[in-house]
Formats: sequence, C-alpha cells, structure tokens
Amino acid sequence: MSTPSLPLKQRPVDIAIIVFYVVNLFFITYIVDLEQLVIKDPVHFNYPWWPPRALVDLVHWYGTSFDPVLMARPAWWRATIWIDSLFFGPFYAVAIYAYAKGKNWIRLVSIMWASVMLTNVTIILFEEVLGEHATPHLARVFLANAAWVIFPLIVLWRMWKSAYPFASSVKNSNI
Repeated sequence: MSTPSLPLKQRPVDIAIIVFYVVNLFFITYIVDLEQLVIKDPVHFNYPWWPPRALVDLVHWYGTSFDPVLMARPAWWRATIWIDSLFFGPFYAVAIYAYAKGKNWIRLVSIMWASVMLTNVTIILFEEVLGEHATPHLARVFLANAAWVIFPLIVLWRMWKSAYPFASSVKNSNI
C-alpha cells in the first residue's frame, strides 16, 4: 500500500534531520572518522591523500585540546569508527534520499540507526566522564556531542509514531 507523503517543505523536522545526515555523511563520517582509521598514530604519521591536511590538523587540534580519547584511539573507539564508516555512512546516503522523498521504508532502518547511535554515544560519553581518557573539558565535549544524542532521539520519536511517518497527520491518525 502506497501512502502519499507530505511535501518536504511541510516537514521541517525532516529538513533538520536531512541537514544532520548531510553533515554526518560529508564531514563526520568520511573526514573526521576516516582520519582516525587511516592515521593509526596521530603523533607520528604521514598525511594521507584523504582527508585533506587542513582537516586532519583540525581533528588533531580538537583531540589534543579537548578530547583525549580521540587521540588515544583505543580498540573499542576504533570499533565505533568502523561502524560509522561501514554502516552509518551508507545509511546517511540512503536516508537523505528517503527523507527527502518521504519513503516510509526508511522507518525501521532509522530506528535501528538511532538505537545503535545512542548506544555508541552513551559508551563514548561514559569514557569522557569516567574512563582512562576522560576529558578535562567535559562541558565542551558534551556540547560537541549533543547532536548525536538529540538527533537520534528526534528520529526515534519521529519514526516510532506511525508506520507511515511521512504521511499527513490525518492519514496517520487513521492507522
């Protein structure tokens, strides 16, 4: 059964989610996170062909200045980066299209993404507070990571409400 979706301009929450996914796809996943996979030791390394030198330096500045675990890169941390690169990156590409076009088939995958993202971020923030590489700049690091708590919660709220999340509220109320 095909349910017509509201036009994107009538779905401001979806526009915000799409912007979040675009930033994640083109900056976080394949620049910030990829840097952590291609540079094993951020103290002794040669610049890779990707990401660009200036962005590698930006990641290292942030890690050195505020976020010690980013520079330490323990195995569990790298595992979360691999999840981002192998699974979240492709999800963002598909989700940008699905949210823009109002494709209901993205609903379950969105719930799965949000659940895994919240799990990863909870583990990371626990390290930031109490871990071996706890940050001395907790408020700044929490603020820098807030979007990865807020947007998954928004997506869960948005997708949990109906099997047809992009349809009009009149249509949703009849389901």
